[in-house]
Amino acid sequence: MHRSLTKDIAQGGIAFATVGVAAFSVWAFAATWFRQWCGELAMYSTIALVFLVGSGLLMGALAGGMGKFYCRFLPAFFAYAVLWCAAWFSIGGRLGEWVGAAAGCHIFTILLLGKKPPHLLLRSALMLFALHTIGYFAGDAAMYDLWVPRAKSPETTFEERKLYLVLAKLSWGLCYGFGFGAGIGWLFHEARKSSTPRTEA
Repeated sequence: MHRSLTKDIAQGGIAFATVGVAAFSVWAFAATWFRQWCGELAMYSTIALVFLVGSGLLMGALAGGMGKFYCRFLPAFFAYAVLWCAAWFSIGGRLGEWVGAAAGCHIFTILLLGKKPPHLLLRSALMLFALHTIGYFAGDAAMYDLWVPRAKSPETTFEERKLYLVLAKLSWGLCYGFGFGAGIGWLFHEARKSSTPRTEA
């Protein structure tokens, strides 16, 4: 069945935004517990696990079924998560985020699309990186420019502060998930299009 690029991008964005909110709920509601009992790496690993499990449930149609989706998505996302975490823990700060995004999106594209022409891999990797990074830093802005200042306001009560900090983290998951998911939708569209044999007129 033919699926338009717009539909794939929209479905990818909406579905992965939903998964993003669920995954970032681990950070929003259980960060203190993880850091006290398991460590920060365990928290990031749990967030990645939520992404891995939830994505197939909501995005399987992009690949023509959950099984086909997982065969392509799981190794790609696992490699992305490992590279992003490696950049974050070894470099840190903004540079670590940029390096992690660039390296992670590059390997994600290669593993998801497989053996494709170099120009297609490069174009797709750049598109994924752009959409992923727009979503990621939109979430960063929502957290630190919108919700955190409200939480730190002298007029904010203790209960309001807790609520604003939760909303800050969930809004980051929403924006990051939508941007990354839109890019994933683009990649799956490219994968199907490039694997469909052309017919003679």
